[in-house]
Amino acid sequence: MSVGTHIRTYFNGAWHDEDVAIMRAADHGSWLGTTVFDGARYFDGRAPDLEAHCARVNASAEALMITPTQSTEQIVDIAREGLKAYGPDEAVYIRPMYWALDGDASGIVPKPEATGFAICLEAIPMADQNASTTLGRTRFRRPVLEDNVVNAKAGCLYPNNARMLTEVRARGFGNALVADAMGNVAESATANVFMVKDGAVFTPIPNGTFLAGITRARHMTNMRADGMEVHESVLGFADFADADEVFLSGNMMKVTPVTAFEDTQYQVGPVTRRVREMYWDWAATI
Repeated sequence: MSVGTHIRTYFNGAWHDEDVAIMRAADHGSWLGTTVFDGARYFDGRAPDLEAHCARVNASAEALMITPTQSTEQIVDIAREGLKAYGPDEAVYIRPMYWALDGDASGIVPKPEATGFAICLEAIPMADQNASTTLGRTRFRRPVLEDNVVNAKAGCLYPNNARMLTEVRARGFGNALVADAMGNVAESATANVFMVKDGAVFTPIPNGTFLAGITRARHMTNMRADGMEVHESVLGFADFADADEVFLSGNMMKVTPVTAFEDTQYQVGPVTRRVREMYWDWAATI
């Protein structure tokens, strides 16, 4: 099932104006889950940090022992060619992806150089500026490198995220605030997380259990350039319950204000609004 509309697919060296079937039943990625992807955004005629997202999909492939077949520059060029079919008012989700085609004699380890590649473009509107979400706690946690490929944006990680979302949505929350193996806050089920206390901004320090996102880094650069105090710290659930503001950071929606964490209520505060404003101001300059 697609997420958006006006779908275009790059596969086997050409662009197709449809949601093309790209995997076979016996592909390694189909039955063993060796798939990676990344996501960039195109809006207002711009694709902020596109190069960084295309570089990361290659790094993710290598983490799953899949051989990348395109350079960062090639992926960027292919994506920009595909975007020419979209109108100036369309916002597009750009998803380059790799999957393993074959395995070794055991069937388990991906064969070098046996790689599928595609890019999917989908028209998906940017977030409503008045949109927000709420967070609940979940019993499911982020894995660690010793038991999963947390150093990649890998499809096999997402069923765990789906369990988190299903659990908290059953209690009326929009997203989950998730712990790492040590019980400290890592991120939400779908995006990185920031909190504000007494004007200072805090975000969980990367500890190998979650991807420290490209948009997260962009926000931190913008905030520090604006003179804000920003800390990467070990944070617990009690810190978030005591926060003045909380917001999520992800490529899909950039900034999502959080209005509640369990029984704690928040206002959409000045820092959250400023971070969102700074991102759009920065994007307009590239």
